[in-house]
Amino acid sequence: MEAPEDLRYSTDHEWVRTEAGNRVRIGITEYAQDALGEIVYVDLPAVGATVEVGASFGEVESTKSVSDLFAPVTGTVVEINQDLVETPERVNEDPYGDGWICIVELNSGSNLEHLMDASAYLAHTE
Repeated sequence: MEAPEDLRYSTDHEWVRTEAGNRVRIGITEYAQDALGEIVYVDLPAVGATVEVGASFGEVESTKSVSDLFAPVTGTVVEINQDLVETPERVNEDPYGDGWICIVELNSGSNLEHLMDASAYLAHTE
């Protein structure tokens, strides 16, 4: 299983990549998409929506089940991956690249210290 070193990870199997300014890109991990199976629908959050650490902000539906997406950070959604509406399978094909879910502008005072690094996340999934 892959867990890129430049990302931070939540216990709910979301990843976070630091972007320009105070923004982060969010997706689900390779482990999560593998456990879900073939993804057929992604319920994306609305641009402008506020997300809170640990709260549901969308869903991923697969041929096996429907799973909530849990926000790994607190902030405001500033961009969504609109491509997932027509091609949700991108989450399976490239979970750390084209399969990203959204970009969030962190609230002031928010940080990523509560998230795991790659080695801690890999240990968490064993």
